[in-house]
Amino acid sequence: MKKTVIVTGGTSGIGAGVAEVLNEAGYHVIAATVSQDEIDRFSGAPEIETCLMDVTNGASVDALFGRLECLAGMVNCAGILVRGREYDIDVFQKVLDVNLTGTMRCCLAAQPLLAKSGGAIVNTASMLSTFGGPMVPAYSASKGGVAQLTKALAGKWAVDGIRVNAIAPGWIETEMTQGLRDAPEREAGILGRTPMNRWGKTSEVGALVKWLLSDEASFVTGAVYPVDGGYLAM
Repeated sequence: MKKTVIVTGGTSGIGAGVAEVLNEAGYHVIAATVSQDEIDRFSGAPEIETCLMDVTNGASVDALFGRLECLAGMVNCAGILVRGREYDIDVFQKVLDVNLTGTMRCCLAAQPLLAKSGGAIVNTASMLSTFGGPMVPAYSASKGGVAQLTKALAGKWAVDGIRVNAIAPGWIETEMTQGLRDAPEREAGILGRTPMNRWGKTSEVGALVKWLLSDEASFVTGAVYPVDGGYLAM
C-alpha cells in the first residue's frame, strides 16, 4: 500500500513540483488547494489526488484530515505574497493567516495521524526567513515565523516520533517569479548574486522534500534547509 502525503498548495508553483516528485517516488499524494480553478488547470500526473481545502478555515482542514486513516507526511506549501500591498494591515494579517497560521493549523491536524505512523512534516520557509523583504513585510514575517515554528514543533513532537523540518527556497522558476524572469534588469540582479547563476527548478525543491520525508533523514529534525543555488551564502 502506498504511503499517503498531503501537499498544501500542491496544484501550482513549488507545491506542484513537490507533488510530482513525491508521486514519482511512489507516494499517494493529495494535492490540496483553495482554488477550484487551479484544480481545473492542474496538469500533473493523474495519480495525484486533488482536493479543495482552505488552510485558513479550521472546518475545511478538519474535513480533509478527518477522512484519513493514515498519513506518512505533511508538506506545507500553501502560501501567498502580495508585493507592494503588505503595509495594509488587512493584507498583512491575511498573508500571516495563510502562510504562518495556516501552516500551524495543518500541522496540528496532521499530528495525531503522524504520531501513529512515525511520519514527518516539511514546512516551507524562505530565504526571506533570514533577511527582510522591504516590499513584502508580511511575507518576510510569516516565513521567519515558519522557520521558528518548525524548530518549536520539532522539539515538542520528537517524543511522538514526528520529525519536523523546513525548506527555504530561493529564486525558483514558478508563476510567482515569472514577472521577475521577464524583466532583464531584475533577472540580472538576481542571477548575479546567485553563485550557480540560474533559477532553481521545482523538481530540485521536491528532491529535498523527498529526502526529508524518507528514512534516510531519520535523525534530522528542527532544521531549515536552503535550496537557493548559494544565494544566502553571498
